[in-house]
Amino acid sequence: MKNCSAYIELLKTFPPRPITAEEELIATQEAIDFLLDKGELNSDEREYLNVLGTLIYEYEKTLEPIPDIYGIEMLKALIEEFGLRQKDLVPVFKTESIVSDILHEKRQLTTEHIQKLAELFSVSPAVFFPLHQVKTTA
Repeated sequence: MKNCSAYIELLKTFPPRPITAEEELIATQEAIDFLLDKGELNSDEREYLNVLGTLIYEYEKTLEPIPDIYGIEMLKALIEEFGLRQKDLVPVFKTESIVSDILHEKRQLTTEHIQKLAELFSVSPAVFFPLHQVKTTA
């Protein structure tokens, strides 16, 4: 049996337990970051890192999945998240009536709108394309 005193020391510094709350997740991520910042890891450190990673993976499986939304629905969600009103989007769309038409799906987003929205919200332009337009080849 190999010498596992280094592994036992790692367990003493941060005993791994199933993660049940955000604070525990953060503490586990900090333990992982500490190890990764060291650079080259020995076999005990790699095994310990694997245990911590498994705990995070198991916890994240219990979380509510983020719904896949695109296009106008994504725009509406971002407007709500950022606490914006229609008039706040006039610099992107030029008029409040265009903003209203877009949000009520009477108009489509243009390439220029999508580009400006992506910059405004710091997201990929792809999130503003309607889901039915996102096609995969078979």
